Amino acid sequence: MSVNMAYEDVAADAQEKIKRIASRLRGIPHRSYVRRGQIWPNLRGIATEGGIDLLVVGSHGRTGLGKLLLGSVAEDVLRHASCPVLTVGPRVSGRAKLPEFDDGELAPPDLELREIIYATSFTPASLAAAQVAIELAEEFDSRLTLLHVREDYANLEDRARPIDDEKEQLRAMVPKDAALAYAPEVVMEFGSAWRCIVNKAAEEEADLIVLGAHRAAGTTHVPWSTVHQVVAHASCPVLTVRE
Repeated sequence: MSVNMAYEDVAADAQEKIKRIASRLRGIPHRSYVRRGQIWPNLRGIATEGGIDLLVVGSHGRTGLGKLLLGSVAEDVLRHASCPVLTVGPRVSGRAKLPEFDDGELAPPDLELREIIYATSFTPASLAAAQVAIELAEEFDSRLTLLHVREDYANLEDRARPIDDEKEQLRAMVPKDAALAYAPEVVMEFGSAWRCIVNKAAEEEADLIVLGAHRAAGTTHVPWSTVHQVVAHASCPVLTVRE
């Protein structure tokens, strides 16, 4: 079999799968694409052409050696996309999963964001996501947790003032006129950033984690990036917002 024939078979199979997915989107305006080549360059063109406001991607959550060898499409997208990216990792479960009818058709979503975790490192990238988290909490009457994790926690007894200052920084992120249904919770934790974020989200049974993402620089696959680890291990979807 020639390379062209093999490609045609793969393309036909992809078209058939896309048609099956599209058939479940009855009543929802949509477009379908099958492209050849690297994913992000193709997706970038589609996103630019369509004026896309949000990208939604699934991730197998590969980490460690597997990620170094094969890379991560999801991370490639979230580190380059100019719009927010909603990533659904392999451990998403419970009400965060969309149910299906018996015939395989997607059930009408009863979208609830009862609990949102916004995690910040106080970098420009993470601060840019604060407004998005607050607006979502306003729209869905969500409980909002503002979380900062200190990975350097040596000699804490000598650093009470800086910690208090950081808590005040978290509180100051929420405008006084914000129309929140609940007073936001301010949380400081100490340890591994991604582990603390994931554990807090599990503890609160969060429906969404909101993070800021740095602009891509150099290699697109940072081996142990916090964002990738959160996506790989979180039990709810993760929304990343570029600075």
